[in-house]
Amino acid sequence: MESKTDALLLRAVDYGENDKIVTLLTADRGKIAAAVKGVKKAGAKLRFAAQPFCFAEYVFATRGTRNTVTSASLYDAFFPLCEDMTRYYAAAVVTDACDKVVLEGMQSGALLVAAVSALEGLCSDEPLALVRFLLAALSFAGYPVEAGECPACGRVPAGRMRFSFADGAFFCDACLPDAVPASESTFCAVRAAQGKGEATPDGIVRALRLLGTYFARQVGAELPALAEYLRLLHKGVQTA
Repeated sequence: MESKTDALLLRAVDYGENDKIVTLLTADRGKIAAAVKGVKKAGAKLRFAAQPFCFAEYVFATRGTRNTVTSASLYDAFFPLCEDMTRYYAAAVVTDACDKVVLEGMQSGALLVAAVSALEGLCSDEPLALVRFLLAALSFAGYPVEAGECPACGRVPAGRMRFSFADGAFFCDACLPDAVPASESTFCAVRAAQGKGEATPDGIVRALRLLGTYFARQVGAELPALAEYLRLLHKGVQTA
């Protein structure tokens, strides 16, 4: 049986001498694993279909539970992401997070759209692209982040504040003093990613750290690429 679907490549591993097994994010089938045969040979026509961050229409031949990619039509290879190490690791956060929150058979169209949008934003160094995506991934996984009024008192937190991993929300410092400390710049960056206000570079970095920790605690999986991305950002600031 043959089928086709738009998909984003999440990862690829070597299989045998010339093949790869790819894991793809689709809109209506969740994650799909498929073989891409002969892709490691010189001049292979489907080489692009097993490259990092490939977004394409994939055509599969399915036999039993096994899928084989028979052809693909490229939409975007996001080449700038592979030309710069910092961008590469930022993009790897996107694919790694998708890999960890999506299962086979899930309806994941909204996350696919968010992932492709994030990769487009990262290509042009859009400052909030990664924060916005992590918020979308967390929401998809059932752990939305609230950055509005304090759930306890109803006022918008300001100055020193707290973040509750249990509630996924920011609280005034006095309303929940035992929760994790959070800076106002972190709060503002999350709000900016949600379309409310502006963010500072420091706030974006702090927001990424907080969201990465929240993701690890709630989803139960680390995002190693995020740690490397933040390390490279810090190194870039030091050498600038």
